[in-house]
Amino acid sequence: MRAADAWAIEDVGVPSLQLMEAAGHAVAEATERVAGEGPIRVVCGKGNNGGDGLVAARRLAESGHPVEVLLLWPAGDLSPDASANLERYDGSVRELEGDPAAALEGSGAVIDAIFGTGFAGAPRAPVDAVIEAMNDCGAPIVAADIASGVDASTGEVAGAAVEATVTVSFHAAKLGHRIAPGKAHCGELVVAPIGIPDAAPVDTPGGEITARVLELPPRRGARSTKFTSGQVVIVGGSRGLTGAVCLAASGAVRAGAGYATVAVPAELEHVFEIKLTEVMSRGCPSADGALAPEAVDAILAATERAAAVVLGPGLGRRESAPGIVSELARRIEAPLLVDADGLTALAGNLDALAGRSRPTVLTPHAGELGRLLGIDSSEVGAHRLERAREAAGRAGAVVVLKGDDTIVAEPGGRVAVNALSAPALATAGTGDVLGGAIAALMARGLGPIEAACAGVYAHARAGRIAAERIGNPESVIATDVVDALPRALRPEEGDD
Repeated sequence: MRAADAWAIEDVGVPSLQLMEAAGHAVAEATERVAGEGPIRVVCGKGNNGGDGLVAARRLAESGHPVEVLLLWPAGDLSPDASANLERYDGSVRELEGDPAAALEGSGAVIDAIFGTGFAGAPRAPVDAVIEAMNDCGAPIVAADIASGVDASTGEVAGAAVEATVTVSFHAAKLGHRIAPGKAHCGELVVAPIGIPDAAPVDTPGGEITARVLELPPRRGARSTKFTSGQVVIVGGSRGLTGAVCLAASGAVRAGAGYATVAVPAELEHVFEIKLTEVMSRGCPSADGALAPEAVDAILAATERAAAVVLGPGLGRRESAPGIVSELARRIEAPLLVDADGLTALAGNLDALAGRSRPTVLTPHAGELGRLLGIDSSEVGAHRLERAREAAGRAGAVVVLKGDDTIVAEPGGRVAVNALSAPALATAGTGDVLGGAIAALMARGLGPIEAACAGVYAHARAGRIAAERIGNPESVIATDVVDALPRALRPEEGDD
């Protein structure tokens, strides 16, 4: 945004006050939509974000709303553009002193114009107390560009942060709007054009996944065979955990793999033969209902013609698992996706994957990524973008950090974030479906980052379709998501 602002102002010649005018107008429009009875309080910082708030205050006052501007710093500390808009506003203005809760009491709405997209760290006193009072006042809060206290570049929240009802983002959404915990502070996101031309330079390490990724996979034609669509091999399974393999295999074939094979404990092979009609099985040496160390050679033989391999669903956590997973990860020559118990088996050994010559994708949730990095899951939750990038760099792999804000990170630092919310996916087994779908897309010829992004987006869309079909997100199960994948993968469905 700094580059886009500078280009619009310096190269194109758009006056900075004109951009601020458009931004403040967008904030005023959003505020009118949610405001209740009572005066609208505009809480302004000293930077240009405060200037956006002052424009909104003037616009609202001109429309007949009772407005009061509360300055957190003396007027003499305002930025030049903010000062210019303070001069243009002839309504009520005062420095916020004393009890902020008393100053906000009875508000019909509060505009958060304290910190903009350049903020990082934790708000210091007295701003932290003002933010807490805003959150507690009971009025809807409209944030100008980003909820104050949220790092717009990472989504991190290091201290007090505004809990916005609506956030009006200028020109484009920011990563901080999409990534937790900042995402939870955003409320409804409105992206408002402010006069920066569409040709503004884009040089960013991150972006949002959209429906366009569904146009990437090759389509079957008259000359296609099951071999051109690729074979996916799923390695895993143990007594009591056969469902994970079945869901991954079903996700793979529904996502377009030509065929799928499960490499599973021999003593449980009959279970998979019964449960999976369209999937082949390969019984491998086992002991006590789980794959034995001697299974490695049989598994490698099963993956010789694989176009992609999924390693880990339902594998279990026996003492032999780390050795099996490490050796297979080192020796499997096909593109590899490691999930679930496969990730747990690699805990503390993430760097071992960096030597692989073929593409590797890891699909952890926060707890699994914490174990891979040797840190607590809360540390992952607080720094999701940083930790996903760290893991991708150390493993030399694409990392899919799952969540409502699923992050897809490349080893070089570039990231893509899923903004398509699908609460129905918060149920057991849906992660196995995702792993199978991404592997199928790799088997069909996509690179690991493209396959991960397309799989993540289609998976989220499938969760939404399943919830609509079932009629209740809480009642969706993983097989419902599998059934929804065909429709979810259709690019003609359009963006959701």
